[in-house]
Amino acid sequence: MKNTISSIKKHLILKYTSGDQNLEVSKSTNINVLLDRVKLDQRRESRKKLLFTAVTSVGVLLFGVIIF
Repeated sequence: MKNTISSIKKHLILKYTSGDQNLEVSKSTNINVLLDRVKLDQRRESRKKLLFTAVTSVGVLLFGVIIF
């Protein structure tokens, strides 16, 4: 009985200590991937701004033509 309890304790200790070792490994990221993502986001945002400006200008122009 005492032997099984000690084996269970050892098993539990090994289970929780083996998980801690995996947490110590740090993840690395490639700076070029991050910079490329920022550039793509800037391009998308500038396209959205340009599209919004064009649609707004056309809307104002059509509104002016219809009213006057």
